[in-house]
Amino acid sequence: MNSSTRVSLIASLTLALAFATAGCQQEGPAERTGQKIDQAAEETGAKMEGAKDTLGEKADRTGQYLDDAMITAKVKAEILADPLLEVLQISVTTTNGTVNLSGVVDSQQSLDRILEIAHDLDGVRSVESELVVEGSE
Repeated sequence: MNSSTRVSLIASLTLALAFATAGCQQEGPAERTGQKIDQAAEETGAKMEGAKDTLGEKADRTGQYLDDAMITAKVKAEILADPLLEVLQISVTTTNGTVNLSGVVDSQQSLDRILEIAHDLDGVRSVESELVVEGSE
């Protein structure tokens, strides 16, 4: 092989190598599709995290509502089951662990006993009373 042939061959190989590496650097349809899939997966992951946080908050609120309903039911059941109490009309509600009592009772002893019952139940954070002894209004 003479030197001009060698130079031509080397130039041709160099050119071919340059085109090949340039072609590798260009993004083809598969690379672009892969990038879009990766981007979509990241966006979906972020949305799922946000949804998980929202669901967690709703579950907490639902749990608190159920806890409050259970406290209210227990207070009412304890009041009705107590043989010493003669209650005329009492309303019991619970919000975030705070029991709210309102209505009319027959004596100060009944009022004190109802407050004691409400305070002693698990889950009760505080008790607010608007109870009135009959005849003392």
